[in-house]
Amino acid sequence: MIDSDITLKKLEIFLAFMDTEHIGRAAEQLNLSSVSVHRALHTLEEGFRCPLFIHRGRSLIPLPSAHTLMDFARDIVGLTEKGIQQTRQVAGFGQQRMKIGTMYSLTLETVPRLIMGLKVRRPEIEIDLTMGSNRDLLIQLENQQLDAILISVSDSQVDASHFEILPLFKDDIFLAAPADSPLIVDGPADLRDFRDQKFVALTEGFATYHGFSEAFQIAGFEPDIVTRVNDIFSMISLVQAGVGYTLLPGRMKKVYENGVHLMPLCDDYPMRQTIALVFARNRELDPNVLALAAEGRMYARAVGTV
Repeated sequence: MIDSDITLKKLEIFLAFMDTEHIGRAAEQLNLSSVSVHRALHTLEEGFRCPLFIHRGRSLIPLPSAHTLMDFARDIVGLTEKGIQQTRQVAGFGQQRMKIGTMYSLTLETVPRLIMGLKVRRPEIEIDLTMGSNRDLLIQLENQQLDAILISVSDSQVDASHFEILPLFKDDIFLAAPADSPLIVDGPADLRDFRDQKFVALTEGFATYHGFSEAFQIAGFEPDIVTRVNDIFSMISLVQAGVGYTLLPGRMKKVYENGVHLMPLCDDYPMRQTIALVFARNRELDPNVLALAAEGRMYARAVGTV
């Protein structure tokens, strides 16, 4: 049985000492104190239950037993480092390819800014971008098919014990109407005034679907939905064409303001999304994820709406 005093870390310290033949230099190499190095060597010797060194003044002189251990320790530490590296590669840790999932609506501004910053920090990595609904992206993250996702956490059940949630910004929900609609109002809109109108909507699983359903529950009526679509851009095109009205996040306003008019909802409808970067807690030390999280924090500070 291997004694509990024999650890990989102590073998690493032992090898540093054998290479430098000096406790102080070994400590400097490993960014440790001389006391820590001396204690590690002493307890390692106790773990082997045989002498490894003799004391000569303040110096430790390796015995033949230490030189024998050194040969095996190099193999043990080297094989362990190789095993760690290959295990991380299989798990997708620190690879040169990163898989990011995002809602369609975030590809207009948020995702390009994050990717540009990420490529500055990690120029060697390639990025695979997957677009989909909140629900589908979260499932893919849970199944380790994606490294990180950008979703609305207001509309998703994210397990905070397994996933790190980094809020980026908050976004209000607006009533979207064709630019030439006679029902456009200057102030806040009340959905009750649109009871007799046609609507278009996203299918279940998308972030705006949840807010859409909740808003009409507050309004007290079932909307007349002409069609449901699988991406927000198709939905906006239908609104532009005059097919119907819908609910949209404010981040879409800048791009489609000529064809679609976004009206704020009145206070009866407190609709708001929190957009966040989500990744597994056991990946938080992955260099790629660390770089993306750093860019996310910078973005959140720049936007300043969280």
